[in-house]
Amino acid sequence: MSALPGKRIQSILNYVQVANSDQTLQTHSLYVFADFQGKRNMSCFSCCEEDDIHKASGNGSFMANTPASNTGGYGYKAREAVTRDPRPVTIQPIAIPAITVDELKEMTDNFSMKSLIGEGSYGRVYYGILKSGKAAAIKKLDSSKQPEQEFLAQVSMVSRLKDENVVQLLGYCVDGSLRFLAYEYASNGSLHDRLHGKKGVKGAQPGPVLSWTQRVKIAYGAAKGLEYLHKKAHPHIIHRDIKSSNLLLFDDDVAKIADFDLSNQAPDATARLHSTRVLGTFGYHAPEYAMTGTLSSKSDVYSFGVILLELLTGRKPVDHTLPRGQQSLVTWTR
Repeated sequence: MSALPGKRIQSILNYVQVANSDQTLQTHSLYVFADFQGKRNMSCFSCCEEDDIHKASGNGSFMANTPASNTGGYGYKAREAVTRDPRPVTIQPIAIPAITVDELKEMTDNFSMKSLIGEGSYGRVYYGILKSGKAAAIKKLDSSKQPEQEFLAQVSMVSRLKDENVVQLLGYCVDGSLRFLAYEYASNGSLHDRLHGKKGVKGAQPGPVLSWTQRVKIAYGAAKGLEYLHKKAHPHIIHRDIKSSNLLLFDDDVAKIADFDLSNQAPDATARLHSTRVLGTFGYHAPEYAMTGTLSSKSDVYSFGVILLELLTGRKPVDHTLPRGQQSLVTWTR
């Protein structure tokens, strides 16, 4: 497909080879859409005017706190050092309320099928209304041997994440081996639902076609959410499973990143960045992560590049109904 803005997309997929590393990931994403719009001869939209793009780039560059000579694209280090932190884990106060199992059962009609709204990467998700009146997606996590104190330390960390493009944790529950997390509910579903139909539902149809302006806003929001997790959250967070089904859509086309695995935000950086079990989703994996299991923030950036391709083309990352050689979206666009 010759009209795709291959150079800019490839610079995101090859994240350490970007010439202008002081450019924000958000700004680069806007240029991708601007290039594509020009090649497709589409009508102008205000959020991709050149002045607005330059304004966006003034919101703070996506840089690591390292010397410029040691950085690759978007300020990511070409090789991220991994160090072991010998200090014991200190649990900070949890900034959200605890919820009892009985309360959760009441909210979800005892976790009935009619309350079941989906299955995420790490457990089933139910719909419920919290005491505060807020709608919530209540995730019942799969069984785990993780110590309670370690889980609470991770809940504490996530409870303090405050960003408009990251899904907010509203409550939690620990009862013996049971673990629950309550997140804000996205009534508009995920980007995957909108582009390809509800995940896991045979014959599901895509939602209404997104306008060009909506697509740009969603991409920009996702980039801002990633910047927050990678560079502004303390400690920094690597998502590991960036994909369209983990990008939730709220009112006014606000996109929020969801569903990162708490168990992989370990206090020990070595354990967190080098895993024997490669997580994530086929079609979104950065090549070096899929081959070696070595993890870095750049792995998330690669996956974000795949989402941009989804937004531009409407295609799935992998489509086995297509002829060989065209099934992989990344390969097809090169």
